[in-house]
Amino acid sequence: MEKFSGPRLALNRIYTRRGDGGDTALAGGQRVPKDSLRIEAYGTVDELNAFAGLACVTCQELNSEKLAPLGAILRRVQHELFNLGSILATLPQDVRPNQARVTEADVLQLEREIDAMNQGLPALRSFVLPGGTRLNAELHAARTICRRAERLVVALARAEEVPAEAIRYLNRLSDALFVWSRWVNHALGVPEALWEPNQSASGKAG
Repeated sequence: MEKFSGPRLALNRIYTRRGDGGDTALAGGQRVPKDSLRIEAYGTVDELNAFAGLACVTCQELNSEKLAPLGAILRRVQHELFNLGSILATLPQDVRPNQARVTEADVLQLEREIDAMNQGLPALRSFVLPGGTRLNAELHAARTICRRAERLVVALARAEEVPAEAIRYLNRLSDALFVWSRWVNHALGVPEALWEPNQSASGKAG
């Protein structure tokens, strides 16, 4: 088991005006443009964290014992996404020995959860549409943001050093979010919305 150092920050003042010129500071203090690849990458991970939190709250509001395991998983994933953001916000030379990060253990745990929840789901014969339940749609939204975060981290890795676990984690998490979206509708007894090409306006015409 790997133990990380706790956060080292004191948010006594929320605005500093230092970013008004369009740059911001990395964990090591370097000033970089706010639209740089590294900022885009961990900013999108932050966006993903917000959507994971939204899905977690929906789990709680539905107040279903069936959904409690997923709610706990999503809360853990939020912590992991903060850990991922921490390492992406730090240049390799500034990484501390016990700095928070995602590890292979996090990837393997997602794989176990994917396998466990996918086991009882019916085989897919078509692509699925987000919907059926609000929680399903929220998880699909999180999945698409996760894929965008993955693309940005892959692009960043072509230009700068990025831990390989960061890409593996996002790749596996997007798969997990897809399985969890299906599992939610199955657990709640709501049919999946399957893609039917001829349900388009073109398909129905004539």
